[in-house]
Amino acid sequence: MKDLRRYLALKYIQYLVLSSSNAVITLLGLLASAYTMILLQSAKVSSKSTTVLISSLAQADILVFLSLLSDVVLGSFGAGGPGAASALARVLLTANAHASCVLLSCVALEAYLITFLPAESRPLRTVSNARLLCRALWALLAAECALFLLHELLGGPSRRPAGLLLRLPGAAAALLGSLSYGLGVLLRIGNVYVYYKIFFSMSPR
Repeated sequence: MKDLRRYLALKYIQYLVLSSSNAVITLLGLLASAYTMILLQSAKVSSKSTTVLISSLAQADILVFLSLLSDVVLGSFGAGGPGAASALARVLLTANAHASCVLLSCVALEAYLITFLPAESRPLRTVSNARLLCRALWALLAAECALFLLHELLGGPSRRPAGLLLRLPGAAAALLGSLSYGLGVLLRIGNVYVYYKIFFSMSPR
């Protein structure tokens, strides 16, 4: 559907083209995700592996809404101090960006398989496999959020014997951040290559 293609184009711009978050694009992304979640409930949209991935992509923007809500609620009531609100918002936004980048890359990879290996990849491109992939991704995101939150809560220098143990989440979070940055660069390069190949394969000779 044209609406879903427009939605994917907006998300590619938001997460794989722009180098930093933009308030206008973020708002448009939230509105587009809400519209897409409603659209996917329609009987006119067939249940395919691509629609499962797009549905998870739209649901990932719930994390953006929760980050805004945490800033308002925790900031207003002072629960845990303003630092706790900003830390939670940061973690949720990071998880949203990571989920969106991976899901967009999964959609790109599926488009590549459909274009160049339609018959060979059909056993892989099933609704059940797409749902399993999304569940695994959300489980990894939950673990990532827990690690980053633990780092925020236990962060800070300590000279006590337990200091080394308390610094472990910080070291793990730093390593994960470095890996995420490198993976993000690779995903951007991979997406450009995939759509470059698809575009020129469909262009008139």
